[in-house]
Amino acid sequence: MNILILGSGGREHTFAYKIAQSSRCSNLFVAPGNAGTESIATNLAINVNDFEAIKNCVVENNIEMVVVGPEDPLVQGIADYFAETSELKDVMLIGPSKRGALLEGSKQRAKEFMMQHNIPTAAYESFTVESLEAGKIFLEQLNPPYVLKADGLAAGKGVLILNDLDEAKQELENMLTHSKFGEASSKVVIEEFLDGIELSVFVLTDGKNYKVLPTAKDYKRIGEGDTGLNTGGMGAISPVPFVDEELMNKIEDRIVKPTVNGLSEENIDYKGFVFIGLIKVNNEPYVIEYNVRMGDPETEVVLPRIKTDLIDILEATYRQKLDTIDIEIDKRAATTVMLVSGGYPEAYDKGKEISGLENIEDSIVFHAGTKSDAGKVLTNGGRVIAITSMDNDFRKALKKSYQNIAKLSFDRMNYRRDIGFDL
Repeated sequence: MNILILGSGGREHTFAYKIAQSSRCSNLFVAPGNAGTESIATNLAINVNDFEAIKNCVVENNIEMVVVGPEDPLVQGIADYFAETSELKDVMLIGPSKRGALLEGSKQRAKEFMMQHNIPTAAYESFTVESLEAGKIFLEQLNPPYVLKADGLAAGKGVLILNDLDEAKQELENMLTHSKFGEASSKVVIEEFLDGIELSVFVLTDGKNYKVLPTAKDYKRIGEGDTGLNTGGMGAISPVPFVDEELMNKIEDRIVKPTVNGLSEENIDYKGFVFIGLIKVNNEPYVIEYNVRMGDPETEVVLPRIKTDLIDILEATYRQKLDTIDIEIDKRAATTVMLVSGGYPEAYDKGKEISGLENIEDSIVFHAGTKSDAGKVLTNGGRVIAITSMDNDFRKALKKSYQNIAKLSFDRMNYRRDIGFDL
């Protein structure tokens, strides 16, 4: 089978790594890919939102399956484009329709969906520039800290958690009137703060049946001890040690089942991943957000634990036959630590040479923001490389990742030395 993966990050390299292991994979393409995918697939210089170029690529290369990595093309409606284009309608595209993708594309839509299907989440209100003063009054009614979320896509950075009421009011104004997060913050959701510990649950659904994939916990803040600015993710651990059978049953009964049933009841065409961001408050699970694709860096710890052929799983998803397949999970723990460019998540330089990759042992290197140039691997983004390791215990796995990180270097390389500190 000829397969195309859309995206250029660590998530897409991980998909490529798993799919390339399948005996069913004939030719693998990644668009646009990175230096890591280049070693196991053919990279194509195509933008993930250029549907016309993607169509031509699919037709020319007889692509039978397309795995959509990032959220943007899903929110833009790539699944609908494939379904409505005669040359593409039989291609197995893994990802929800535009309507389905609104669960991530609009925070307000996600909240309305949860309320409609009785899925536990924080109380909220949404505001636009016209209702700015009402938003400030709403903030006065809440206890700190104050949670402000840009309604649209903001590359994982559109959420502010603030302790000071005046600062929260000022940031609400910055988001609504000064476009702090661009078009994404033309509407802002303000919600009550839930105090607990976060985790992520990944579900694969064909719109009717579902499979719960391994749990993971990622670390979003740039600084040790979860301090500093939000990033796209500095590391992750799977499974989550504090998730016992009782909590998992609550998550499945109160959140996973109502979510999949809600999609079905609303006749939403959904064949793909649902990433459910959760918070555990006094052993009760609440939904913080939905994403309509796999997370990054969570993919780097979830997919390596899946032993079943990934092509078989994805084909069953597309054909609405997920109930006919068993997914075998590696019992070992997986950890990943992200190496980032100095200055990230603010301004950073690109084009720094990465050395030591050939010395990595007993860990997997997943490239995120990299490119190859004249035989060298260079940095090409804020989050550069993820080092994933597996062992019987997450602490041992982390030790392996950190030992291998010591062999790598690039100018102003930065990483968190405390992944898993709160477990």
